[in-house]
Amino acid sequence: MITVPQRRWFQWLKLAAVISLTMAACDAKQPVAPEADHDVQPAFTALPGTAEHHAILAELRRVTARYHDLNAAIADGFVFRHGCEVRPEGAVGTVYVKFAHALDGQIDPSRPDGLLYEPAQNGRLQLTGVELAIPYALWTELDPPQFLGATFQREDELGVFGLHVWIWKHNPAGMLAPANPRVVCEDAD
Repeated sequence: MITVPQRRWFQWLKLAAVISLTMAACDAKQPVAPEADHDVQPAFTALPGTAEHHAILAELRRVTARYHDLNAAIADGFVFRHGCEVRPEGAVGTVYVKFAHALDGQIDPSRPDGLLYEPAQNGRLQLTGVELAIPYALWTELDPPQFLGATFQREDELGVFGLHVWIWKHNPAGMLAPANPRVVCEDAD
């Protein structure tokens, strides 16, 4: 039988565990939780569900979490590329690009090339994903680059191979699909 002092001790331990877990979740180095990503596709060179796969996605979330605030993205050198775009395969959204990253020819989850935003009804932009890009001139392989098992698409109008990673808005077409049917451009200015 548990006595009253023992019960209080157990309650204190539970409270300490909850506080500890909450503080760990609030650590600035931890990624902010995105919408559910039920359709995570095969990874970079990592298999789905592996620690490497999850680490790559966590790194993308960690380095882009601050860009939910568009002003932080602009302060870090991201510039407006184009307004909310709807392609034949669906909506992409508004794109901001950091040319220093986009023109380096590297696929690096810690240095995303572009940010994808969806216009909200309040006129603000909501971060939905990341774009990785490699200029045609810097890619020397015959086949297009790949990331997390997905092949980059040719974007002839921009002269790059590009890949969208929907880490902040669930995409029923897949996390690495070219467009997201849940992104809406109707609220764009």
